[in-house]
Amino acid sequence: MRLSAEWTTLADEKIMEYLQEHKSGTPTKMANHPNIHFSRSYLHKRCDVLVEKSLIADYGNAVFVLTDEGEAYLAGELNLNELEPDDEN
Repeated sequence: MRLSAEWTTLADEKIMEYLQEHKSGTPTKMANHPNIHFSRSYLHKRCDVLVEKSLIADYGNAVFVLTDEGEAYLAGELNLNELEPDDEN
């Protein structure tokens, strides 16, 4: 069972699941996926949050990949409430 936190959104789940399946991706590619119903700009904003939380990594040019922490979360092995709090999100 995945243990999310108050700051997480459905988009965060979709982003990490997309990156797990496709190995990397951009907000534009994610927004064009039939199972992701969010705008490119919103997905990019959420990617920035996930990078801050070390769940995904930014490889430049808006290309993102899932980190080991992101993999652990998707596997139900990481409780996002245990991450350092962030006053900005």
